[in-house]
Amino acid sequence: MRFVLIFLALIIAAPTMAHQLKASVTTVLFNKRTNNIELMHRFYLHDTEHAVEHLFPGGADIISNKQDQQRFADYIESHVALQTLTGEPLTLSEVGAQVDGKFFWVYQEAPIPKDIKGIRMSHGALRDLWPAQVNMVNVEGKGKVKTLHFTQNDTWLEARFEPKQGQDAQ
Repeated sequence: MRFVLIFLALIIAAPTMAHQLKASVTTVLFNKRTNNIELMHRFYLHDTEHAVEHLFPGGADIISNKQDQQRFADYIESHVALQTLTGEPLTLSEVGAQVDGKFFWVYQEAPIPKDIKGIRMSHGALRDLWPAQVNMVNVEGKGKVKTLHFTQNDTWLEARFEPKQGQDAQ
């Protein structure tokens, strides 16, 4: 009986917990084939629907309205920035955005600078709406995957790349 009560409590609480998940995952891929840094931001569609209600008063339809999707993508892009470790800004270009199943994706890119040793990144998307928002970033394509977690008051985090075998670390 006790197990049944716990199970019922979890079932009843599950929809409530779904509303509380404020998280995104971004992949920053150093693509040697295209010579670009490719950013792929993935947000839960449920979160984006709630966000546009706050960001765009008067109603917005993130699922089927391309203009609303673009407005949300512009918002995301205005809250993400890349720099070299020395603070030189890397100009991100818009690639596009799309709804895919239960996710909303935003894509950006920038040319890979020569001899880059790491990046500094700022990712404040949705954190101005929800202080509990967590933006996780995986940096791939430059050795081991590096993971950055933007939480609370984080503004700029960095990922340093290990030198290739046979090169001196600087």
